[in-house]
Amino acid sequence: MRLLFECTYVYDHPLVNSGIQRVVRNVIKHLRASDPGVECVPVILRSDGVYRVNRLAPTLRERWTYRVQEVYERTQNHYWLLHHRAELALGLQRFPWARRVMERCFRLVSLFFVFCFVAALLVLEPGRLHLRLRPWFERTRNRYWLRHQTLENYLHLHRRRALRYAVYQLARLGSLSHVLPWRLARLIGAAPQDDARASRLMAQAGDVLVLLDSSWHSDFFALTEKLKSEGVGIVAVVYDLIPLTHPQFCDENLVRVFDHWFGWVARTADGFVAISQTISEQVRQDVSRRMGPQAGALKWHGYFRLGSDLDQGQTSGLVRKPVLSMFSQGLPVYLMVSTIEPRKNHVYLVNAFEKIWANGGQVALCIVGKVGWKCAELVHRITQHPELGKRLFMFNDLSDTELERCYQQSRALVFPSFVEGFGLPLVEAMQRGLPAFASDIAVFREVGGEFLAYFDIGDPASLAHSVLAFESSGQFPAQKPVSDWAWPGWKESAQELVRVISSHAHRHQR
Repeated sequence: MRLLFECTYVYDHPLVNSGIQRVVRNVIKHLRASDPGVECVPVILRSDGVYRVNRLAPTLRERWTYRVQEVYERTQNHYWLLHHRAELALGLQRFPWARRVMERCFRLVSLFFVFCFVAALLVLEPGRLHLRLRPWFERTRNRYWLRHQTLENYLHLHRRRALRYAVYQLARLGSLSHVLPWRLARLIGAAPQDDARASRLMAQAGDVLVLLDSSWHSDFFALTEKLKSEGVGIVAVVYDLIPLTHPQFCDENLVRVFDHWFGWVARTADGFVAISQTISEQVRQDVSRRMGPQAGALKWHGYFRLGSDLDQGQTSGLVRKPVLSMFSQGLPVYLMVSTIEPRKNHVYLVNAFEKIWANGGQVALCIVGKVGWKCAELVHRITQHPELGKRLFMFNDLSDTELERCYQQSRALVFPSFVEGFGLPLVEAMQRGLPAFASDIAVFREVGGEFLAYFDIGDPASLAHSVLAFESSGQFPAQKPVSDWAWPGWKESAQELVRVISSHAHRHQR
């Protein structure tokens, strides 16, 4: 049996190393140590076929390209944080029209960053320009057609077919504003399909394509359906269903795109592998709801546990002075590791530690994670906080080496998420002997059991009380000590994933 592990996004973005990308990279890295009776092949999917991945690591030129992309994204984040501060300073919340005018002016000026970024790409890597611009095109396309649908609903055009057709044709004409630049980029910078990192591979009947990477923004659905019609099995790895179960924490466009993707994968995949039993049961229920009980029962379901190694850490790597200074001041440091976004509940965390400080607690809070979405107000609050640099720290670009140092020298991890698919930082922390406080949700109970100390996410005083009690007694408030904790590494995790897929695939093929 041959398993084809799709890793297109990580291949195209090899320096992104958070969340799903961390999982994909580590699974791919350890595939060779999996079941010797199963051939595991990392692949990428392009519009013209399947390609074997020879190397995930980028070339030197590509590294420069990704560094430019990082600078661009960081500049954009600072720019829109400046916009938020200006709104607050001018009190524009009371004047919606002025707020809209200011936002449009900022958007116009932001084109300068876009043009600089595109120019840099043309110089550094013209052959892959369209791959770098793909996320922009997909976001623009999805938002455009979402607004078109909103207009249709507002005007009740489903009752007027002729008018609906006319409006649709006008929308298609308007879409040329972003379609034409995208096609021009593809003409200027068509990526070479065979290179040192990937080479063409012929999929065969009996192969199993494992959709391991984040594929909801991808454009290879037609290719996947073609492979399925040729006898290739399809398996989807599902990390969570948060855009469906908790849409309030996600961008409206992501909710729509993810719902479309999951509807497609529910019809197309033969089986599903989740990263926890909790998520596996959610997937089973949603597939049954979409497909009907009989059709849903034909799909198989399984799950595997994620590993805990930091794949890009180096014991001899550089740790920057601000990180070292945080630990040298003598205060016990409580660590939070995740992308900064509403679902992670950072606001709760800041509120809880303000209560701790108000009650005389001499502890520090360190927030590690890149700036995400819907968090401008929170980031502004942190960057303007009187304790910043004293008892409050935030790092948005730590390397794995620096993160390893944080795990080793912190007092405990705090993880107040509203909802998760797994909670990888909890496992990473406890595997290194770092005790962890976590919100009391089902998936954390599954992963951490009696080794975690739980708190009420509806009351910041709950966490504040637990931290103060820990500092006072020195006794961590979990039922079992973290020293007794055991969890598989990425090698065992990859082996577990291969076993789950191969065992179900064998039964399905019979």
